[in-house]
Amino acid sequence: MRFQGTDNYVATDDLKVAVNAATTLRRPLLVKGEPGTGKTVLAQEIATALGAPLIEWNIKSTTKAHQGLYEYDAVARLRDSQLGDERVHDIKNYIKKGKLWEAFTAPQLPVLLIDEIDKADIEFPNDLLQELDRMEFFVYETQETIKAVERPIVIITSNNEKELPDAFLRRCFFHYIKFPDRTTMQAIIDVHFPGIQKMLVSKAMDIFYEVRDVPGLKKKPSTSELLDWLKLLLHEDMPLDVLQSRDPTKAIPPLHGALLKNEQDIMLFERLAFMARRPNN
Repeated sequence: MRFQGTDNYVATDDLKVAVNAATTLRRPLLVKGEPGTGKTVLAQEIATALGAPLIEWNIKSTTKAHQGLYEYDAVARLRDSQLGDERVHDIKNYIKKGKLWEAFTAPQLPVLLIDEIDKADIEFPNDLLQELDRMEFFVYETQETIKAVERPIVIITSNNEKELPDAFLRRCFFHYIKFPDRTTMQAIIDVHFPGIQKMLVSKAMDIFYEVRDVPGLKKKPSTSELLDWLKLLLHEDMPLDVLQSRDPTKAIPPLHGALLKNEQDIMLFERLAFMARRPNN
C-alpha cells in the first residue's frame, strides 16, 4: 500500500514519503502545520486512497485518554439494578467502546485519526503511550485484554498549541506540512476550481501572499481561506480590475471577511490604508 495523493488532495513529495514511511513502520504519523493546511483532510484522503475505513477521534480540551479506550457507565447500571432490569447481570452492557477499541477490533485495517491532540491536557499523550506502543489495553471491568489483530494506520494532527512530551514524540514518525508555495497552491486551486481564469488566480494569489506577509498580522489566512475567497470572487463575479487596481488607499481586499478573521487584523489594514492616504510631508 503506497500513498501517492488523490485526485482531490495535492500531496508534496516529502509528504508522500512521510505517509509511506509511517505506514511501513506502522508508527503513528504525527502531522503538524498551520491551521488550514489540510492535516485532517490528509487522513481522510489516505483512507480513500488505501480503500480503508476511517475512524475519527476529534480531541477537545475536556477529552481524556481513557475515553479512547472505553467508558464504563456505572450510573446506568445502578439505575437499571434499582429498576430490576435483566441487562444489569452482564457488565458488558455498560461498556462503551472508544475509538482505539474500534480501531483495534475493526474487521478491515482502518485509518485512525486522532485530530488536534494538542487541544487536550498535557498528560493526554503520555496516557496513550503504552496503548499506541503495544496496540493493546486491559478492560478491568470484564478482565479481558483488547489487542489489535493488525496495527492500524494512525494519523495524529497538532496545531502546535502546546509542546508534546518527548516520550510520545519518540514513538511517532513526524512531518511538518509547510505552507504551500505558489506552485503548490496553484495545483491545489486547480483541483478545486478546474478551468478557473489564470489571471484571476494570479492576482488573487498576489493579494493573498501580500496579506500573509503583513507584519503584525495576528492570524495569517490559510489555504482553506484562500479557497473560500476565490469561491466568493467567482460567485460575486468580481471584475478583474478590482484586483488589478492595487489602490494603496484601499488596503483591505474585497470580501476580506473570508481572509481576515479578527478585528485586530482588520484595524491593522485600515491603519495601513489611512497611512497611504496621508499626503507626503
